[in-house]
Amino acid sequence: MAAADNNLSYLENVNQLKDWMEAGCKPVEDWRIGTEHEKFGLRTHDRTPLPYHGPDGIHAMLEGLMRFGWQGKYEGDVLVGLSRAGEAGGGSVTLEPGGQLELSGAPLTNIHQTCAEVNTHLNEVRAVAAELGQSYLGIGYAPSWGLEDAPQMPKGRYRLMTDYMPTRGTRGLEMMYLTATVQVNLDFGSPADMVEKLKIALALQPLATALFANSPFKNGKPTGNLSERSLVWLDTDPDRTGMLPMVFESGFGFEHYVDYALDAPMYFVQREGSFINALGMSFRDFLHGRLPALPGEKPTAADWEDHLTTLFPEARVKRFIEMRGADAGSWQSLCALPAFWVGLLYDAATQKRVADMIADWTPEERDTLRRAAPISGLATPFRGGSLGDLAADVLALATQGLHARKFVDGTGGDEALFLQPLHDIVSHGQTPADALLAKYQGEWDGQIAPVFDALAF
Repeated sequence: MAAADNNLSYLENVNQLKDWMEAGCKPVEDWRIGTEHEKFGLRTHDRTPLPYHGPDGIHAMLEGLMRFGWQGKYEGDVLVGLSRAGEAGGGSVTLEPGGQLELSGAPLTNIHQTCAEVNTHLNEVRAVAAELGQSYLGIGYAPSWGLEDAPQMPKGRYRLMTDYMPTRGTRGLEMMYLTATVQVNLDFGSPADMVEKLKIALALQPLATALFANSPFKNGKPTGNLSERSLVWLDTDPDRTGMLPMVFESGFGFEHYVDYALDAPMYFVQREGSFINALGMSFRDFLHGRLPALPGEKPTAADWEDHLTTLFPEARVKRFIEMRGADAGSWQSLCALPAFWVGLLYDAATQKRVADMIADWTPEERDTLRRAAPISGLATPFRGGSLGDLAADVLALATQGLHARKFVDGTGGDEALFLQPLHDIVSHGQTPADALLAKYQGEWDGQIAPVFDALAF
């Protein structure tokens, strides 16, 4: 989304942290859509995950993509990602801890542009992958390999997190090395608009989890759950995950999110391309020049932004809001997720109707949905019906919101066409994970291997 304010002016107090976040408020005409999606890379011939090094590794993929105008991003002399100038399309390609390849898309105006960006990226990846003997898989949890098989990428922050995660919950390493997601980043117009959008985002994340559930396998077998990826987050570092119940309290605003972020222990501080260990240390102390790792130093805006990226609630605020509740999935799902959230949150009348819909949901109901949706998907009970019933109502609102935006393609179709995969899911009552399980138990005869062809890009 917006470029980071990475100047060297130092932040001295909590108000400056709040002001930095509040500077993200934009007029409606400047609102943009940023889509991020991860995918697992594997060797085509034996379906093993890709290492970083070697002629068929992740490094080779990054180098191969440079022919399409991408420039290398380095930690020291180690290639860890790519970026592209705005005039060439913008965005970046980054590596997740287990080698998941992620496109962080450019800030775009409409879903037609977003889907074109997705198509361009996946076509570039496929072209290079064919030469290297690689395949890429859209699924939320690695279907047949475990932590002992997962490669590790040579990024400084991941080395620190790998050591820290087992001290805070039991599934943090699974989150890092075995999961993949798709998310959309959206703008807000004012502090009040941020609060309303964040409430909607958090309340409806379980619905997004159900609609995009696409991780029913672990170690080559069904788990009994539809989104194993989502369940991993229930036991990953409770200091920085969850549904943020304080968002629904009267008077919530930027300052309360700042307090939440300050209470979350730090991971690291970046200095001159290196990652300094700040595990468990306090950003409050950093603000007062008392950080043990950097005695006497105070944070910059870049340090604050880095810290905000180490928080993992179901929806996250920086200078925009990140919707984080969906499994990685098919080519079509990568366009459907931004369409879903843009339809609900980028038309004022629709947003108001959604806000009214969730206004009387209780904390217990929200928490129950968060815990149950990854297991039972659209069949999850809710208020005398099911999440499937709620999905039909919410999709109708998203459709209205996209119609109201009136962004059409060359054939006259508006952005609502990208919701069709979700309408199909709701009409059949079958999530992507349900469809995979039906094939596993039927035509695949209990074999996991066909999933690699079914979900390959």
